[in-house]
Amino acid sequence: MFSRKSLMLTACLLVLSASVSAGAGHTYEFGQPATASKATRSIEVVMGDMSFEPKAIKVEAGETVRFVLVNKGQLLHEFNLGDAAMHASHQKEMLQMQQSGMLTPTGMKEMSHDMAGMDHAAMGHGMKHDDPNSVLVEPGKTAELTWTFSKATGLEFACNIPGHYQAGMVGKLTVSQ
Repeated sequence: MFSRKSLMLTACLLVLSASVSAGAGHTYEFGQPATASKATRSIEVVMGDMSFEPKAIKVEAGETVRFVLVNKGQLLHEFNLGDAAMHASHQKEMLQMQQSGMLTPTGMKEMSHDMAGMDHAAMGHGMKHDDPNSVLVEPGKTAELTWTFSKATGLEFACNIPGHYQAGMVGKLTVSQ
């Protein structure tokens, strides 16, 4: 029979294995993070509860875009750039974070440095939301994500908090030549 401590340890190990497989130096075929000073334009994206406005965005390959993310909803939301497969994988990680108690409806809790006897901070991995193609925005807050798009492709911007993508919190991002 599993104790609560064993279940927490199992959840941590699952997230840790996902983090290790993703690697510390994430690379993306569709581009890379950039500084806001490199942006050639800014696009405001308003997050409502289970919606994005605009619902579709068009950018050019080679363009650096500063996304200004305004959460006008009552819940925590995420802005994540990727394709459908990347979002499906990230949704599993977000579910684990929610089940561990780290992800709440309105924010993120910091995990203790000694959760279940493991020092995640010293390991450099663990339960963190630090992918460069993604940002969490608390209710009433504004955040930014700046990205340089490297090639023409079809992507999505999505909120991968459990249930949000399925409720329609996803938009189309077209990168053209």
